[in-house]
Amino acid sequence: MTEQLTPTDIDEVDFFTDNTVLHDPYGYLAAMRNECPVRRERHHDVVMITGYEEAVAVYNDNARFSSCTAVTGPFPGFPVPLVGDDVSGLIAEHRDKLPFNDQLPTLDPPLHTDHRALLSRMITPKRLKENEEFMWRLADRQYDEALAGGRCEFVGEFGNPFAMLVIADLLGVPESDHNDFKDQLLTSTGTIGSSGGDAMHHSPLEYLYGKFTDYITDRRENPRDDVLTGLASALFPDGRTPPVIDVVCVAANLFAAGQETTVRLLSTAVMMIAEDPALQAKLRADRSLIPGFVEEALRFESPIRGDFRLSKVPVSVGGVELPAGTTVMLNNAAANRDPRRFTDPDTFDLQRPNARQHIAFGRGAHSCPGAPLARAEAKVSINRLLDRTSDIWIDEDKHGPVGARRYKYLPTFILRGLTRLHIEFS
Repeated sequence: MTEQLTPTDIDEVDFFTDNTVLHDPYGYLAAMRNECPVRRERHHDVVMITGYEEAVAVYNDNARFSSCTAVTGPFPGFPVPLVGDDVSGLIAEHRDKLPFNDQLPTLDPPLHTDHRALLSRMITPKRLKENEEFMWRLADRQYDEALAGGRCEFVGEFGNPFAMLVIADLLGVPESDHNDFKDQLLTSTGTIGSSGGDAMHHSPLEYLYGKFTDYITDRRENPRDDVLTGLASALFPDGRTPPVIDVVCVAANLFAAGQETTVRLLSTAVMMIAEDPALQAKLRADRSLIPGFVEEALRFESPIRGDFRLSKVPVSVGGVELPAGTTVMLNNAAANRDPRRFTDPDTFDLQRPNARQHIAFGRGAHSCPGAPLARAEAKVSINRLLDRTSDIWIDEDKHGPVGARRYKYLPTFILRGLTRLHIEFS
């Protein structure tokens, strides 16, 4: 969707359901931002924030915006009408009726502050270093399987199992249980939580809650010298011992969210490498370019399209007045291509000097706590893939020839990523 859209054209497009926008949202988002970076879309009464500065301002404003609908936005909507100039009380009273209300992304301070503190005790610099050492071993092991022939389906054969087992190791899941996690959480296509088998595949959180409840309960009763005991003994900032379910929710959220977003990053990065021989040659010749490549990939194809917020009081964003109870979408995909922040934003620039200013991981109190983990996973995966191959290209039998590629994207307005990536290699 690269043609110039008029305001009428913009209003005809439903960002949340239109398959054309699902596959190529950038023309639509640019047209909306060019008209106004804070603009209401008419289909679901969501204010789309497509400008970089405007999005960052809202991300950093926990006082006037609630994250209670961060994951769901207008679906299914707030359970009661939000009337009045301060809807904070209504949000507090009814938030437990919203989907994912116990998950970290939807919490507001002070509860979010407490749960985030628990998470910081899980993702320590020491633990990340140990986890990265595991990543190198795991990547080799996973590529032994994925690269056994001359072609592979990268998402299912490498991306999903790799990302899942990295987080399992980070959280201290015993290696003896890793195969059970793979059996229970990954479908035959290697995708977590997608349709493909028994009912459990539709509710991975149920399995994760059960497993981590058992782990945390056991470690509190029988402490050991392991990571899970560290999680079980973590305290809130004021010294209180959190209920088991609070620790379980934080661990399960990190597990599920980190899995999905990292796989989108990995598959997008590998697709870019396989599509562009010149880019691939540069990365093979100089591995020091890989961190910058990862940042530009995050900017260019943000794994999370955006987050939602709900205004608690009347607020002005980018000069636009929003009443209390307004649902806004902080559109990372659009903000990361805002020409006011990124020069020539629709061009992939391997050496873009400000690529790391992207907001693919959000900003503010809710910025992604797993960002260092995702960056390390991408660095390890790309390095090892280049180590193990001399050339990588797209499987044209599966995706079609250059200029007529057939890629399928996840049918969701939250995530941006391929459902499959078939590659060939030598």
